[in-house]
Amino acid sequence: MRWMIRSKIHRATVTDARLDYEGSITVDEDLLDRVGIWVGEKVLVADVNNGNRFETYTLPGERGSGIIALNGAAAHMCELGDKVIIMAFELTDVPIHAKVALVDDQNRVVRDLVYRCSSSTPTEGPEGTPGRPPTASS
Repeated sequence: MRWMIRSKIHRATVTDARLDYEGSITVDEDLLDRVGIWVGEKVLVADVNNGNRFETYTLPGERGSGIIALNGAAAHMCELGDKVIIMAFELTDVPIHAKVALVDDQNRVVRDLVYRCSSSTPTEGPEGTPGRPPTASS
């Protein structure tokens, strides 16, 4: 069994940080649906601006609002306007195809990608060179 990337919202903009909240990340529900992340699902969040990475769970935000709000302790991890990558993973024994949404500064989807992973993707290339990353296709 391996942990594989299943869903990703790429370079979303943090729109709110709420310290006095019970915790989690609030995400526009349209974005969650687009990539198949469930409400309450554990996600890994990576801040592109400062390098912070943390795990939390998702809460639904108003559809079409573009909200990406960090709540509770997670609000300390990012600044308003930071770019974040929100990722969900799946433990599986078969290759899976990850849904990816690339978003603009207002967190509107500008492009959908699918990462097509296969069991033949090498972990190491010829003569010790790094392996190939999953291929991206529209």
